[in-house]
Amino acid sequence: MCRPHAERAVPCYNELMTVQELQKYGQQTLQNISTARLDTLVLLEDATDKDRAWLLAHPEHSLTPSQTKKFQAWVKRRVVHEPLAYIRGKTEFYGREFMVNARTLEPRPESETMIELFKSLDLPPEAVAADVGSGSGAIGITAALERPGIQINFLDIDPDTLAIARSNARKHGVRGQYYQGDLLEAWPIEYDVLLCNLPYVPDNFKINEAAMFEPKIAIFGGEDGLDLYRRLFAQLATEKFGHPIILTESLPYQHDILAAVAHTHGYQFKQQDDFIQIFYND
Repeated sequence: MCRPHAERAVPCYNELMTVQELQKYGQQTLQNISTARLDTLVLLEDATDKDRAWLLAHPEHSLTPSQTKKFQAWVKRRVVHEPLAYIRGKTEFYGREFMVNARTLEPRPESETMIELFKSLDLPPEAVAADVGSGSGAIGITAALERPGIQINFLDIDPDTLAIARSNARKHGVRGQYYQGDLLEAWPIEYDVLLCNLPYVPDNFKINEAAMFEPKIAIFGGEDGLDLYRRLFAQLATEKFGHPIILTESLPYQHDILAAVAHTHGYQFKQQDDFIQIFYND
């Protein structure tokens, strides 16, 4: 028989449990996480392969022992703030599903603005673009899907993340080229546009518990967070990469510093969002 711990509010259960019981278990276990109810429902959807409406309409439905075990294991991972995307192995970006894991940064909603600005650019129909520091490839793949005809290259220093980008591209029917190396040096050709979501968090910045699970190489960018952008603009100064339009992402208070870095190498700031900037070479 299952005996609940006398000092715990979270009950323990037998192997056969209903949707209602597991929803209660999940929400109570995750009570210190602000999205406890939503996370519980998402994990129940994954465990049962049923959508949320069906689960809420069938609270008495019993999960199989394997489904129950899987769900409870996921909840135990989430209670220590492991990102939901890593537990599920997938996330959504710009309305599409992408595979992610602990080697890739989870794409942020604010990065979707980069896609909106990219779509507004005056580019040739067969523009050559690069997703620099591509990670999961979500930005580059989305760009290619939103502007069919562009040539997209994925550049990253980590071969494992390039493999994930390749898998995601294949899933969405995007053809691209994949190059491992240091920023643009991975594939030195002339580009029309660069999509650059490089690490920009200062090394001493306190990140939240969920972000602690993400790869530090994809988050931190030196003392002021902009070391990789300095290297990027220095590479562009050699002119072997052409004079591409550059879209970057950084923290709002870094905009002026980044604009000064770009100006040193012949680039002018033209437009910005809270996190996204556009630079042109004059």
